Amino acid sequence: MFSPAEIQVISQAVEIAEDVTANYFKISTAQWKHVRYDIRTLAELSPDEIADYAFAQIIRYSGKPDLSRQRHYDYFKICLQDQNIIAAVERDQGVKLLPLGVYVVTHELVHIVRFCKFLQRFDAEPLERQQEEMRVHEITQGVLGSLRLPQLNYVLEVYGDYQFMEQLKDHKLATLA
Repeated sequence: MFSPAEIQVISQAVEIAEDVTANYFKISTAQWKHVRYDIRTLAELSPDEIADYAFAQIIRYSGKPDLSRQRHYDYFKICLQDQNIIAAVERDQGVKLLPLGVYVVTHELVHIVRFCKFLQRFDAEPLERQQEEMRVHEITQGVLGSLRLPQLNYVLEVYGDYQFMEQLKDHKLATLA
């Protein structure tokens, strides 16, 4: 699991990722409030939210507001896989936690924006998911391409091939109780 110091770095990565993603998609602060998502680390995940194959995964939950006639809503949970992120940082001295965290969270936020804007179905077939993963990977590279952050260019280069990033095939759908 992430240490307290690493949690601080990941929190900074989340702030940067949210900012660059909102700027890229021209989403105002008010509009961000309507996108229902949360970001959790390994310490906060249930066993079925843990993945050995990815830096992160998105799980879609469906809920209904209490005591109202409002329709069901989607809620997306980005499940950061601390163990895989830490392993990547330990494996390659050029990969630092902050730029990798920015990359991973931005990638997942691009997915969520695309789901919320109905540019991609969450429950797509495998071939469509693979094509979407390629699109999101390219978009993420573009979103971060002009960001000035030490060692980010190295991360963009090392993970330039979308096949090294997580695959949508294992994203999950669940229902909130």
